[in-house]
Amino acid sequence: MTLAKYEILGKVVETGNLTKAAEQLSLTQSAVSRAIISLEQELGIQILARGRSGVRLSHDGERLWGYMKEMLQLHENMLQEADQIKGLMRGTVTIGTFTSVSIHWLPDILHRFQQKYPQIEIRLLDGHYHDIERWIADGTADFGFVNLPSSHGLETRMLIQDRMMCVMPADHKHSVKSTISLEDIADEPFIMPAKGCDTDVRAWFDGQAAVPHVRFELEDDHAIMAMVRCGLGVSILPETILASAPSGLVARPLGPEASRAIALAAVSFKKCSPAAARAISSIVELIGLKESNS
Repeated sequence: MTLAKYEILGKVVETGNLTKAAEQLSLTQSAVSRAIISLEQELGIQILARGRSGVRLSHDGERLWGYMKEMLQLHENMLQEADQIKGLMRGTVTIGTFTSVSIHWLPDILHRFQQKYPQIEIRLLDGHYHDIERWIADGTADFGFVNLPSSHGLETRMLIQDRMMCVMPADHKHSVKSTISLEDIADEPFIMPAKGCDTDVRAWFDGQAAVPHVRFELEDDHAIMAMVRCGLGVSILPETILASAPSGLVARPLGPEASRAIALAAVSFKKCSPAAARAISSIVELIGLKESNS
């Protein structure tokens, strides 16, 4: 069956290695090779480019792979719809997420969701905003959490406005203030969040035609908080991240206020698989409950 060959090809593309693909599919390497050769003969083109570092899609293969993934997804959607007709709910849902969502929301949400739908497998892809949008756009993820506005023309569903907060040591001279202005931190060494929240932080400074005195750039939020706690500088982080902040820190709203808009995104919510649609509905409902109780 051609769909089975597409599934095999997908695993080869994912692993970049015929042997690893065969192991993960519980097939022999020769069976995987035969499936790829058969598909190439069927289409009359070379799908894979083989080299010393492994295998990857050829230029022609890249042009066709999107159609193959779409057919695989349609087949999966059909099977899930058939299960629904029979009163079952099964399937696999891949969600793109970033750190603060993974820490603050997902553990409780996934626990409740899996209790309700134990036959739906959830896979998480952790990355930065642009990674998640790319995964959704190319079909690697069914949907994901993004920071608005979306740059890939995706459909979005707003969740919350997440305030950006100035973080400083508890004994900082401005820790008693209710809000922190640009003037308060203009001369302070600044610890910049890298590849993610930096866009929101830089936008706040840009809006006031200011440039922060960046002392360090770090990707890990907890590393940033540790640096701040030790007096190495101040930073600006989203409020959701600060829910897990250690002692010895204070966080104050910015003036003028700034926030990031967290939303769910998909290529098309109407075309999501039944399992993905259930996951989306559950996330929207549970985040609404969590935020109303916060």
